[in-house]
Amino acid sequence: MSDNEADALYDNLMDDEEDDFMGEEEPLDQDEDEEEIGGGGVQDGAAPLGRDGEPVDILPSDGVNSSKANKTRVTTRFLTKYERARILGTRALQISMNAPIMVKPGSETDPLKIAMLELRARKIPIIIRRYLPDGSHEDWRIEELEIPGLEM
Repeated sequence: MSDNEADALYDNLMDDEEDDFMGEEEPLDQDEDEEEIGGGGVQDGAAPLGRDGEPVDILPSDGVNSSKANKTRVTTRFLTKYERARILGTRALQISMNAPIMVKPGSETDPLKIAMLELRARKIPIIIRRYLPDGSHEDWRIEELEIPGLEM
C-alpha cells in the first residue's frame, strides 16, 4: 500500500467517524438519566448514602451545620471498625499530601502510623456523619466517640 492510498484510507475513516460523532442523537428520557446517576439519593425510604455509597460521610471539622441534624443522638457512641478504617485511610491520605500533623510523630514517617497516633490522641480533625433511615443524620466528633481496641 502506497503512502497516498494510506492517507486516503485514513481521511475516509476520519470522515466516517466525524459523521457518526456529529450525527443527531435522541434525547435521553429524564427518568432514565436519574436512574443511571443513583449516587447520594434516597430510594424508597432508605437512608441517604454518602459520597462512596456508604451510609457514613467524613466531614472536615469546621463545617457542620445542617437543618436535618438530629438534636438527640440515637446511634451508638462507639466508633465502628468501618468508620475507623475510613478515618485512618482518609487521614493518612491527607498526611501524605502534606496536611499539618496534629501530634508529634517522633521518628515515624509512615502516614498511616501517624494517623493511628493521631487517633490514639483523639486529635484527628474529622467529623463522622451517620445517616439515619428517616433521612436525618448525626454528626460525631472523634473526641466524643469511644474507640474499642485502642491501645493507650
